[in-house]
Amino acid sequence: MKLEDIVSEWDKDCKMDETELGEESTKIPVIHNKYLKIYIGENAQLKRMFAQRNKLKRTLTEYYLGEMDRDELEEFSREQFYKKLLKNEIDTYIESDDEFIELNLKLALQQEKVNYIEAVLKSINNRGFQIKNAIDWLKFTNG
Repeated sequence: MKLEDIVSEWDKDCKMDETELGEESTKIPVIHNKYLKIYIGENAQLKRMFAQRNKLKRTLTEYYLGEMDRDELEEFSREQFYKKLLKNEIDTYIESDDEFIELNLKLALQQEKVNYIEAVLKSINNRGFQIKNAIDWLKFTNG
C-alpha cells in the first residue's frame, strides 16, 4: 500500500461527527482493526526489506572483495571487480553502490509508512479519551 493511500484513508477516518459521539465511540474498534491490519502488513514488509538489504550487503561484500565466480557474477548481472580493496574500504563502496542506495531509499520510505501507521494507531487509542472529553464539555456547556 502506498503512503499516499494510507494518508488518504486516515484523512477520511480521522473525522468525528461531534453530533453522534456515541456512534463514533463504537467505531473505534473497527478503525483500530483496519489500521492494525495495515500496520502488520507494512511492518512485515519492512522486516523483509531489512533482510533483503542484509543479503545484498553480503553479496556486495563478496563482489567488491573479488570472491565471486563467473556464475555468481552472471546471476548478479555484474562484471568482475578488479580493483583490490582493503577491508576498511568495502563499506564505502557498498554504501555508494547504486543498487544498495536504491534499496536503502525504499527501506526509508517503508519505515516512514510504518511510523505513520504507528502514529495513527496511537491517535485511535486516544480517541476514546477525546470522545469522553467532548461529552464532558457538552455536559459542562449545557449545564
